[in-house]
Order: sequence, then structure tokens, then C-alpha cells
Amino acid sequence: MTKRPTIRDVAALAGVSVATVSRVLSGDYPVAGATRTRVQRAVRELDYVVNAHARALSGTTSKVVALVVREVVSPFYARIAAGVEEQATEAHRLCLVCTTHGDPDRELEVIKLMREQQADAVILVGGVVENADYRERMYRYAQGLEDAGTRLVLCGRPSLGPDFPAISVEYDNAGGAFAATSQLLSGGHRRIAMLAGEPGLTTSDERIDGYRRAMAAFGAPIDPALIRHGWMSHEEGRRHVRELLAGRTAFTAIFAANDQMAAGALMELRAAGLRCPEDVSIIGYDDSPFAQDLWPALNSVHVPLDELGRTAVRLALAKSTGAPSRQQVMLGTHVVIRNSVRPATR
Repeated sequence: MTKRPTIRDVAALAGVSVATVSRVLSGDYPVAGATRTRVQRAVRELDYVVNAHARALSGTTSKVVALVVREVVSPFYARIAAGVEEQATEAHRLCLVCTTHGDPDRELEVIKLMREQQADAVILVGGVVENADYRERMYRYAQGLEDAGTRLVLCGRPSLGPDFPAISVEYDNAGGAFAATSQLLSGGHRRIAMLAGEPGLTTSDERIDGYRRAMAAFGAPIDPALIRHGWMSHEEGRRHVRELLAGRTAFTAIFAANDQMAAGALMELRAAGLRCPEDVSIIGYDDSPFAQDLWPALNSVHVPLDELGRTAVRLALAKSTGAPSRQQVMLGTHVVIRNSVRPATR
């Protein structure tokens, strides 16, 4: 019976230490290109495929598409996930869904695990709160994925730069916010409350940027007291409006960073005896399925969420056709007009 090759056999054939082989297999540490090539050649020659690391180096895949999301209860993530799953199924791939609950460390850990499993693709969905350490670690992990033949896709979040080893599938986030705010401004509204997400969250920051640009374009002053930060949830929408009313901060319109916050704001206005849109106009973001069922039906920015998910998978699996592993795609957004906005009367 032939003895299975060990990591020591790989190290001996490659002329490096066991520690160096381990570094190449894990992808967590920088290794000289020539050294990496020798180790990969030794892995192939010895058929060292007893674990997922070696399988990655041998060029085989697990036919898995990993979807990494903040949560699965939000309509935003659920609709992208539906698009990813549908496209993955058509491509005869298994779709795994991993949740991070907004923890960047958890996100990076999932990437590492998927690299070890040699997934065909890892798709990171939605915004994240970034810092220098996160970006440095993400770049290193992304490079490890690319070296192992796994494609990384940033879906619905901005690219980390032109040299970042990933595919970027975005939507015109700031442009949608600009259009939504402009609709309110065109109706004469100037005191527009912005219900935003947590500070530093890329999705929310881009929507605030669109809001600010629209206000500037119309020559409308921005009152910092009208920009409210928090979780992008129904409860936070209610809280923001409750605090604005308690502080007697004047506003005639609300732009909410997502439809859940808009629904919460609508409920709190109603509890305070205010009518929408007669007293306060509201516009949301994402065009969630429930937006048309609210009373009044909610104006909202439509995002092609299903198509975002499908496009992410199509581009990730196009490596067999020689498609580039680093490219950027931008999908459009537009405002859906319903019944929650009317011209300002005061």
C-alpha cells in the first residue's frame, strides 16, 4: 500500500521548510512568487490532496458558491440572495449562505473558510464598516482566494480600489439618493430629514452623499440636526421621528435610507397625529415588495436586487471563458413614484 504524502514530503521536494508550505497553503502570509510556485508544483507532483488546502492548489473546485450577507431577514439581502441562488442553481452549483450580523471579523473568517473549501466563488453582499486594518486583511485574503482559483465578488458595495483582486457589481447608490432627494426638493421641500444607517457603513454613507449633493445642487442649506444615524430598521425609523418631533426640529419631508426605516417613520408620524403626505412627505430606498402595500403607498428608489445577485454569479463563474477576474459593473437605479410625496405647503 502506497504511503500518503505528508506536508514534510511537500517541503522536502520543494526545498523549503514545513512552515513555508503551511504559509502557502493557508494564504495568510506573504510568500515570494518563486517559492509559492515550487510549493504548488510539489503539491501537484505528490498529489497531496488530503485536505481542502491541497485541493485548492491542485486546481479542483467544490462547485460551491458562497453568499456572505449581514442578515437574511432584510428584504434587501433576501432579494439579492434569491438572485444568487437562482443563477447558481442554473449553473449546477450549490449555494451556501453565511451571515455575519455586521461583524467584519466574521466576514473575513468566512472568506478564509471558503478559501480552504475551494469554493468556485465568494460573494460579499451589502455595505460594511471599513477601517485600515479591515482593508489590509481583506486585500490579503482576497489575494489568497485569487491564488487558489476562487473568485471574489463585491456585490452592492464599492470596490476597495483598482488593484483589489475582485469583481465589483454595484448599483448607482449615491445616484439613487440624489434622485430621491431631488424629487422632494423639486416639490419645494427644504427641511428634509435624512434617516441614515450607522456611521461608516458604506451603503448608508453613499446615500448620505447623494442627499448632500442634491441639497447643494438646489442651494438648500443642510441642518446637521436633520441627519440621523442608527440601524437601518423599522424601530430606528420610529425612534428618529419620535426624537425629531420631541426636539421640535422642523421638517416637511423625510428621506429614509431604506424602506423599513420609512415604514417606521410613517407609523410614528401617524401615532403623533400627522398625515403623510399632507403634513410630511416620505420617500424610501430599495423598493421593497411591501412598499406598495403601505398606506399611503411609498415612493422609493428601485434597486435591481435580483439582477445584482444573478450578475455576481455569472461574472464569478465566467472564469472558464477567460473573463477577467478584476472588473467593475454598475447597474442603474430609479425612483418609483407612488403616493407618499406631495409639494410642500409650508
